[in-house]
Amino acid sequence: MKLLRVGARGAERPAVLDAAGQIRDLSGLVPDFAGQGVSPEALAAIRALELTALPVIAPDTRIGACLASVPNFFCIGLNYARHAAETGAEPPTEPILFSKASSALSGPCDPVTLPAGSEKSDWEVELGVVIGRPCSGVTEAEALEYVAGYCTVNDLSERAWQMEHGGQWIKGKSAPGYGPCGPWLVTTDEIPDPQALRLSLDLNGARVQESDTSDMIFGVAQIVSYMSRFMTLMPGDLIATGTPSGVGLGMKPPRFLRPGDVLALRVEGLGEQRQEIVAAG
Repeated sequence: MKLLRVGARGAERPAVLDAAGQIRDLSGLVPDFAGQGVSPEALAAIRALELTALPVIAPDTRIGACLASVPNFFCIGLNYARHAAETGAEPPTEPILFSKASSALSGPCDPVTLPAGSEKSDWEVELGVVIGRPCSGVTEAEALEYVAGYCTVNDLSERAWQMEHGGQWIKGKSAPGYGPCGPWLVTTDEIPDPQALRLSLDLNGARVQESDTSDMIFGVAQIVSYMSRFMTLMPGDLIATGTPSGVGLGMKPPRFLRPGDVLALRVEGLGEQRQEIVAAG
């Protein structure tokens, strides 16, 4: 299934794409897509519905973040070897974990406002993993059973705040709107192998990132199993699994986002995002 949330910002309602690609309204029938709303039981209830009997939503309706909220917004750093190389870092021997503020969540095609004082904002197309049930101490062989689905994520980053101000990376990852996710939450039955997905990002129509999730240093099953050693992953948690090479930081000279720039990014099977960059207030 391809699940999404539509409507004005702050008033989104759950929806689903039917076989013909029409958006069908799920409001009043299922919980919003957050926490237990993405549990196996909640997804089974949606599958049991007769979608063609549900109201059709106009295709030009705004699409919001595919998750209403997240208990945790986790990220994996330097998870593609060529991206590690372009930043001057050694490939990690274990997954590098950090967090992004959940308040960064935004719709896949919402404008992105550069925060006041930002001079080094950057783009990062990533495969997002949504957890469906409590996950603690699981093996790699079991790990994908705890995944509800996948989505496209842009892990937008303010590099100066991330790297030049000490402390943890979360400062450079969490500006409002710096976590577009969606357009869809695609359930695992439609993505049999998360390590066989193309992903790419265009800046003003020019391709700057292009890779395949088979190039990830740590795959989805490894990441979920590894994280579950140290914490309990909860239903609705979102994990952004790292970005390939081609970020602005790695260009020579570096090229950071400016008002008027347009980003278009996609992960195979998970839909496309488009963001226009605008100046602060």
